[in-house]
Amino acid sequence: MTRLRHRASVLAYLGGWRVVRWLPERFAYAVFALAGDLIWALRGKGVRQLEANLARVRPNASDGELRRLSRDGMRSYLRYWCDAFRLPTWNEERIRAGVRTTGDEYVRSLVREGRPVVMFLGHMGNWDHAGAWSTIDLAPVTTVAERLEPAEVSDAFLDFRRRLGMEILNLGDPGVFGTLARRLKKDGFVPLLADRDLTARGIEVDFFGEPARMAGGPAMLAEITGAELIPVTIRYERLDAARARVARSGWGIVIEFGEPVKRPSVIDGADRAARVSQMLQACADSLATGIDEAPQDWHMLQKVFVADLDPARDERVRSEA
Repeated sequence: MTRLRHRASVLAYLGGWRVVRWLPERFAYAVFALAGDLIWALRGKGVRQLEANLARVRPNASDGELRRLSRDGMRSYLRYWCDAFRLPTWNEERIRAGVRTTGDEYVRSLVREGRPVVMFLGHMGNWDHAGAWSTIDLAPVTTVAERLEPAEVSDAFLDFRRRLGMEILNLGDPGVFGTLARRLKKDGFVPLLADRDLTARGIEVDFFGEPARMAGGPAMLAEITGAELIPVTIRYERLDAARARVARSGWGIVIEFGEPVKRPSVIDGADRAARVSQMLQACADSLATGIDEAPQDWHMLQKVFVADLDPARDERVRSEA
């Protein structure tokens, strides 16, 4: 039975790569919206965790309001998947038409001057679309991707992102941090999804008034290499008629570049760990602002907040790491 489920999962994902991109636009997105509603109605573990996370974002929301917000969240999440399956067929004009940016002037000046940049991103909107746009309109992307299960699906995702022009390193492979540091030493451009701890070595931050654990990689890289650290949020938006005609879609994304994170002064006496923690907290604060503006586009169906973790399992994983 396990092997059958494994094979069914592989066929579903790989079938998506091959079939969904050729479906009529409106039909494809309508199907995925319905799929989002169905998954939401079944109230599996991921949906329940999404609601638990959104309850921190909207602590005064009623149960009905949270249910509606989580339904919108699943529709947004499935829109991401439909985008992902169709992105390989998009040309540069379409990729650009579906993106609007705010606050990108400073980042563009850094790129023009050949200065290294690390960006802290959350799982919001469509980060693959943002990466494809960056590669053709801002700077080539080097980033890290989580290994997915089954392996065939992970390989398909890696190939997909590499064909969009991104350099993708596998999380957990030897020397990943060193490779990123070397890229930055050569004026690299490194966006990293960091709002979830995948290594059991995450750093606790205050997030919507509660302890949460996030990946310290972006802050540590900026601290070690001297690169600028920029928090970024991404959300979906409805396109006006002119942009929708070019994008051939009613939806696009907004990429919001935050203020550069100030590097704590060494004079303060803070050691490296303390400085990294302060920088990561600044990123978490910026991300919280972005999520507060568009909570339905925060695709976080996993545990982030410390209160949701199993203490015994968490301690065992962290000690092993």
